[in-house]
Amino acid sequence: MTDTDGRDGFVRAGGGARIAYQVRGGGRALVLLAGQSNNHHWWDAVREDFHPAHRTVTLDPRGTGASDKPQHGYSISEFADDVIAVLDALGLDRVDLYGTSMGGRVAQWVAVRHPERVRRLVLGCTSPGGPHAAQPDASVRQLLAQPDPVAVREALADLMYTPDWRARNPGPYRTLGDPDMPRHARHGHLVASNRHDAWEQLPRVTAPTLVLHGDADRLTPPGNAHLLADRIPGAALHLVAGARHAYFEEAREEAGRVVREFLA
Repeated sequence: MTDTDGRDGFVRAGGGARIAYQVRGGGRALVLLAGQSNNHHWWDAVREDFHPAHRTVTLDPRGTGASDKPQHGYSISEFADDVIAVLDALGLDRVDLYGTSMGGRVAQWVAVRHPERVRRLVLGCTSPGGPHAAQPDASVRQLLAQPDPVAVREALADLMYTPDWRARNPGPYRTLGDPDMPRHARHGHLVASNRHDAWEQLPRVTAPTLVLHGDADRLTPPGNAHLLADRIPGAALHLVAGARHAYFEEAREEAGRVVREFLA
């Protein structure tokens, strides 16, 4: 697939939606899946860290970025089908898969439904979903339900990063949502994420799995990491001390090293 390195493209997926993808670097393919209501720029700060050994593949989930933004068709299983459509378009039979937040929910279903396509699986700051999941406390939900979008963005930034790190890194931050996302698509992502429940299926994951989580994550409590690691056969667990939801960016050196060693 050297002919696609460094290129952007589109693929037709379920319902005829065009899904945008981006390929960078060379080596074994590593698919990076972003969080809820975010496009591929979620990975901008750390993507190049994987390029010494991997070709990275990202996509704009339907409803974000350059992808189509249909009125309907938002579910975790639909997002997983979109990932497979991109892999098929690129001729990638088997890949390493790293999903964070909602992208981790999508990655769970890709690994469950298409085990032959996933060589190694990394699940970051994510949840098994459903009644077994550890839920954020009421104060977090209240912060994100404020009517003022500026206040919500500030609250989200605080959930993503520690104050000390933000003081040293004033942004702009690429993990706070796609600003051009239409309201119906944003709602679709929220509903899809809330309806995710892979609990009964997780023991079917056959790919070697690494679970990563910041131990100070209030958005997706770290108890979810323990649940995933216990539920997926043979899964390894790594908690990043003091990190919040965007552990992969704030603790870039530690988290990147752990993932690269696991994938190697």
